[in-house]
Amino acid sequence: MKRRAFLQAAGGMVAAPLVIPSRVLGADAPSNRVAMGLIGLGDRGEANLGAFMKRAQIVALCDLDPGSERYEPGKHFGLAPMQAKCAPHAKGAVPLKDFRELLARRDIDAVCISTPDHWHAPMVVAAAAAGKDIYCEKPLSLTVRHGRAMVEAVTRAKRVFQCGSQRRSDAKCRKVCELVRNGRIGKLQTVRAGLMGGHWVRTLRKDAPPTPEPPPEGFDWNFWLGPAPEAPYLYNRCHWNWRWHLDYSGGMVTDWGAHMLDMAHWGMGRDEGGPVEVEGKAQWPARDALYNTATSFEFTATYADGVKVVVKNGPIGVRFEGSEGWIDLDGKSEPAGLFASEIKPEEIHLYDSKNDHQGNFLDCVKSRKPTAAPIETAHRTITVAHLGNIAMRLGRKIRWDPAAEQVVGDDEAAALLDRPLREPWRL
Repeated sequence: MKRRAFLQAAGGMVAAPLVIPSRVLGADAPSNRVAMGLIGLGDRGEANLGAFMKRAQIVALCDLDPGSERYEPGKHFGLAPMQAKCAPHAKGAVPLKDFRELLARRDIDAVCISTPDHWHAPMVVAAAAAGKDIYCEKPLSLTVRHGRAMVEAVTRAKRVFQCGSQRRSDAKCRKVCELVRNGRIGKLQTVRAGLMGGHWVRTLRKDAPPTPEPPPEGFDWNFWLGPAPEAPYLYNRCHWNWRWHLDYSGGMVTDWGAHMLDMAHWGMGRDEGGPVEVEGKAQWPARDALYNTATSFEFTATYADGVKVVVKNGPIGVRFEGSEGWIDLDGKSEPAGLFASEIKPEEIHLYDSKNDHQGNFLDCVKSRKPTAAPIETAHRTITVAHLGNIAMRLGRKIRWDPAAEQVVGDDEAAALLDRPLREPWRL
């Protein structure tokens, strides 16, 4: 199917499924494995390929970079290296540069999306419209409105969805959250989430100019930008380091907030809720700087029952503080020994994915049951991070209606819940 035909058939990426997956027809994938296509073959894409390739049938691989040390010095990401990596398990995996060609394939049941954040919404919406089940890396979205559009698309198409919030499949994290939910620290009062500060810049190329340069041969920079604003190519703002530019990411607040706020909500029992007020402060580089996400930050999200989630840069982790003690995500506590406390059969038990996040997704693709990290949960988690960035950017408290997903009484803040997508990309 040609690209134009795919877009027309998809009806702007929100039409009914284009394909009927093999499982629906009663035909299993080879060796009863889910047939998958992987989109994005950088750092997270490599990790996800390693987790999926022995248990799923890898049909196609998609990345804009043909694969070389251009991607990151000393690393071997991109199409050719990832083809070689999965060759022992999937010799016939088709290399593609356009994700729409991958989604149009009728021999693919599910996709794994490991792209920069600004691509998540268009790709997830398109994948759902194409009838694919979806594993998408965290953070789920670039904006609150993008996230809601993703939820609606996945729900409408009845797709299985797993967000790459791997701590939902960590036995220790689950046990800590169960202890909190079952009152071992008394009434929950405050949750403290620590995230790294600054810009975790990796492998700056020493000879890369600080000014725009031509993109490398064979690398479609305009396609990489996709729905993001038009911008000149800079090596040191591409691939890994896109995380520190607001056109493509929310910085550390969303990159690591996706993990820590997810655990905060799990322990609080707020998987489908949100705060009512958010306020904070941050230090921001100039908007036209090479990297412009917050370098230091602290914000507090207050919930309707008075529980506060305090997010600041510092040691990574989560601490739950209650009226009778506290417990960290690593199991340390006061009083000591809380982690050894048994969760009794009649108490609250949280979703157990058997410490296998990707395996849980594959199992749910076959069973059609809910995953450990469904899309509504991921959306509610990252909404808190987005609201934190908005409050810190404006330098004032914002009031939030979590049911309506609306800012209350602040038009300027409300406008930051969304951002336009560059043509032809739409939700």
